[in-house]
Order: sequence, then structure tokens, then C-alpha cells
Amino acid sequence: MIKKYVIVFVAGLLLLPAAFYLYLRSGYAPVSTSASPLPFERFFAKLAMHATLSRDHPEIDTIPATESNLKSGATLYRENCAVCHGLPNEPQSAISKGMYPHPPQFFRPDRPTTYDAAHPFRPASPKAYWKVRNGIRLTGMPGFKGSLTDQQILEISRFLGNARNLPPTVVAVLEGKPEQPAPVTSGAKPGQNAATGQK
Repeated sequence: MIKKYVIVFVAGLLLLPAAFYLYLRSGYAPVSTSASPLPFERFFAKLAMHATLSRDHPEIDTIPATESNLKSGATLYRENCAVCHGLPNEPQSAISKGMYPHPPQFFRPDRPTTYDAAHPFRPASPKAYWKVRNGIRLTGMPGFKGSLTDQQILEISRFLGNARNLPPTVVAVLEGKPEQPAPVTSGAKPGQNAATGQK
């Protein structure tokens, strides 16, 4: 009697992968970016991602960001990330709309970028650093460890951690606007030192 149950159990274990293989071979499995996800696809993807991030928790510089390195991060983000993850006051790109899973949009009309000078800047997030450095399989998110330095990846991670609290100067860099020169004060002529009046 027990032997019979063991045979049924083993047969069931063999039938599951065989049925899954036949399903994939049938041509009905969702492979286009507009198709509905497989059952439990999101659950297993998130489970694997969280487990990996918990295991590979990277040791990184945890010093809070400064306006200067946020500008550097904004430049790098604009050059490498914006086409998928968006820019302030711009519509979602066609590339981003056609991807699956849909990449998160860090700048949206319903979530305007604000700045609170009393709110200290945050350090880089180890999870963001890991994602930017290594990428995520089967999502379209590339890994940048072969094309950017660790310092550049860290600057992007700092920038992402402060995306909801960016000074106007950083937003200007993000939007590709030229940086405005410091205002001339105390009646100094252009090209003169404001303090000494000398060229």
C-alpha cells in the first residue's frame, strides 16, 4: 500500500515539470511585454530579489549626500537611466512604456519634486547600489559595473535616494539646463572680483 503511494507521489513530481515544459512548448506561454504575467511570476521574482539583496547586502559609503555629488548623480542618471526611469516634467518615454516589467518612474506629474532645506540629504541605499551595479535579470534593467566606476554607481545611488528632495540646482542639471553663474554683487562689473573690484 505504501509502495503504491510512493509511486503516485514520484509520478506526480515528474508530471509537474513535464506539464510545464509542454506548456512552454505549446506557444501559449506569455512572452511579449504586453501579455499577462505567468501565475505567481511576480511573487517568485520579488521573493528571489529580496532574498538576494538580504544575502549580498553590500558595504558602501554611508556618508550623506551633498549638493555637489547630487549634481554628479543627476548627470549620470540623465545619461544612463532617464530613458527608462523618467525625468521631471517630461512624459514617460516610448521605450519605458513598452517594457515589462514596467520600470519604476521616479519622476511623475502626481509626485512633483520638492525641496526642503531643513531635510538632510540621505546616504546611498545599499539596495539601490546593488541594483544599479548588478542589474536585474529578465527585466531589462542592465548592470553598470562594467561601464561605470564604483564611485559613479555610488553617486547615482545617492541621487536616487534623494529623488524626492532635490535642490533647484540639481533639478536644473537633471533637466539639462545650463548652470547659472553666481550673481554679481556690490556693484562689481562683469569680470571683476566682487570683494576687491579687481579683474
